[in-house]
Amino acid sequence: MTDLTIGIDIGGTNTKYGIVDRGGNVFHQGNIPTTDFEDFQDYFDSMADALREAIHFLPKDTKVVGIGVGAANGNYYTGNIERATNLKWKGVLPLAKMFTDEFAIPTILTNDANAAAVGEMIYGNAKGMKDFIVITLGTGLGSGLVSNGALINGKHGIAGELGHTSVNPAGRYCNCGKRGCLETYVSATGIRRTVYKLLADHLEPSELRGVSFDNLNTKMITEAAHRGDIVAKAAYEYTGRILGMKLAESVVHTDPEAIFLFGGLTMAGDLIFKPTIRHMEENLMPLFRGKVKILPSALSNQAAPILGASSLVWDHLDRKMKEVAY
Repeated sequence: MTDLTIGIDIGGTNTKYGIVDRGGNVFHQGNIPTTDFEDFQDYFDSMADALREAIHFLPKDTKVVGIGVGAANGNYYTGNIERATNLKWKGVLPLAKMFTDEFAIPTILTNDANAAAVGEMIYGNAKGMKDFIVITLGTGLGSGLVSNGALINGKHGIAGELGHTSVNPAGRYCNCGKRGCLETYVSATGIRRTVYKLLADHLEPSELRGVSFDNLNTKMITEAAHRGDIVAKAAYEYTGRILGMKLAESVVHTDPEAIFLFGGLTMAGDLIFKPTIRHMEENLMPLFRGKVKILPSALSNQAAPILGASSLVWDHLDRKMKEVAY
């Protein structure tokens, strides 16, 4: 009998799900639009129906042993999504309990960046590493911190919210209620805001001037930068400078071996990596210079969020086995 896990990644726009074995082989995957559901119960019912249908077509010699969920503001200890800023459903949502009640198997929930960190440790470039950080650059900025081989969850299950550290206390407004949070500058949304700031500051021609804010996306900015557009190139330099400076601050807290960048914004390659590395090194405490690598995630593919979420279950089961052994 082959054990399988379900991985679910709840994004602000789409929810991706899949069924995965311990080797990272995806037996089934699909998605539903997160934004289509005004009521959370309707969303859950649709998600449960999709999973039941997927399970029905699995080979007979397989067994689903757990569900892993990555979601913004997912609390590992409570299994709740707690006041997520990028989801339309407000308040506290007891998602892990709902899945456990529905399918009678354990459900592990954490924030999406923590799920990515565990996935990197099990399937990716962090294999064998005990101290590293994963930064997810999507609609917002998430982070997962691993120290001495264990994910740092903190007292209240919400540790590692680097996206809400301060760049400028009087800066850009953030959905969390603060101003000047890192993710308002460094994220897919943040770089769009930066482009519009730079368009106002620059007098040079730019192909981005004719694009509305609602239609602008990171792919457009990246392609324009590769064509030499001065505003697009400046936007990546600006973004990398802020990210590099904040990563230099993060290094002193956990002394990581590496920092992995994951998510849509990393598809820009050197446009984001080179200024980030340069500015991190310039701002590091001298003791750390040249010691911390900034690397792309090994999970940069469509199945990555599913693998990250499903790996939560393998990590949970492995820890339980160790507890029994002791």
